[in-house]
Amino acid sequence: MVVLTPNERQALERLEERKRAMPRGATLQRENDRAGEMYILRSGMMMSSVLLVDGSRQILRFHFAGDMIAVSSLAYREATETISALTDCVVCPLERSAFAALIAEHPRLAALIMVCNQIERAALTDRLAVLGRTSAKARVAAILIDLRNRMRVLDPGIGRSFVLGLTQEEIGDATGLTAVHVNRMLRQLEDEGMIAREAGRVTFTDERALEQAANFVDRYAGLDLGWLPPGR
Repeated sequence: MVVLTPNERQALERLEERKRAMPRGATLQRENDRAGEMYILRSGMMMSSVLLVDGSRQILRFHFAGDMIAVSSLAYREATETISALTDCVVCPLERSAFAALIAEHPRLAALIMVCNQIERAALTDRLAVLGRTSAKARVAAILIDLRNRMRVLDPGIGRSFVLGLTQEEIGDATGLTAVHVNRMLRQLEDEGMIAREAGRVTFTDERALEQAANFVDRYAGLDLGWLPPGR
């Protein structure tokens, strides 16, 4: 665990001074639009997606409070993905100049942001492997575990049970499956005793079996942050 200095905390708070409310269903940025600001998601849940040549949508990542999103704006003139609000959200716009100042003044914070991006890159690599080489059941199991674990970071009180908050179509767009196929896989996981569902809530009834079915790898285990520079 990294303990931030008071100066580092203040620097992060300054990044979140500007706030913008986004209602559920609103689009924060569209793919191929001119890239500009990055954002910190203050509250709510968002998703990144791209449109494929056949007009279908591929959801790349779900975003939760605390995530820095649209970071590709640092490298590209045009947005590489569409970012949409899955719930009512609050985002904090962040200009490139502010991020450059953060890097110059607080190298450890910059390093921590890089670490977070590498964890996300590893998670995306895992999802790519799941999409390309595993069964439909494994894909659905993997996304359930990922969502629960991301929610647990924000609320350590979440145990085996959580509110899913996604439609079967959205799960399908994240896993490359149809909504009908997602429904079938959820019922199969239920029938095999791995999960239970009731009123939008999912409970992991056999988490070990679910992890095995998903070929799950915990990318938050085994982190080595001893190399980080000292805080200022």
